[in-house]
Amino acid sequence: HMAYSEIKKSAVRLKGQGVAIAGLILGYGAIVLIPFLLIVAAIAIPNLLRARTAANEASAVGCLRTLNTAQITYAATYSNSFAPDLASLGPRAGSTVDAHAAGLIDDVLASGQKSGYVFEYAVTEKDANGALTGYTITAAPAQPGSTGRRFFLTDQTGVIRATRDNRPATAHDPPVS
Repeated sequence: HMAYSEIKKSAVRLKGQGVAIAGLILGYGAIVLIPFLLIVAAIAIPNLLRARTAANEASAVGCLRTLNTAQITYAATYSNSFAPDLASLGPRAGSTVDAHAAGLIDDVLASGQKSGYVFEYAVTEKDANGALTGYTITAAPAQPGSTGRRFFLTDQTGVIRATRDNRPATAHDPPVS
């Protein structure tokens, strides 16, 4: 306003009236546009976060299905015994496929973290010969409420169970449909 006023008062002496008018238009446009953008952001950002959380949860369920399939394949290939840990299901660089690096899952999942979830594997049963006959795998959000809201569990039955109670899932929780 001040620059436009000075230009107008000076008659022909000062130039830049077009630039001053453009500045006024842009300034008033910003005053109108900023609240609109803030409203759109207030609506869009929570929806994007919910979508990311849902995608992480879907990925966790998919990973648990992959792990169950890998365990069945591992047991059929290596003496009817489940893998002793997640790393045994994954690959090892430059290594041939064996019971210590079966190559049944990718190296990211074998590390125990993927898509905002932390996967923990535990052996639960052994037979008289020492073969691993039972396991549980839990999937917990790396940051509960942010990377995921549900906790998951699966075992040698292949059933995936979930809870929303901000606690690890157990064999008594309802199955994922």
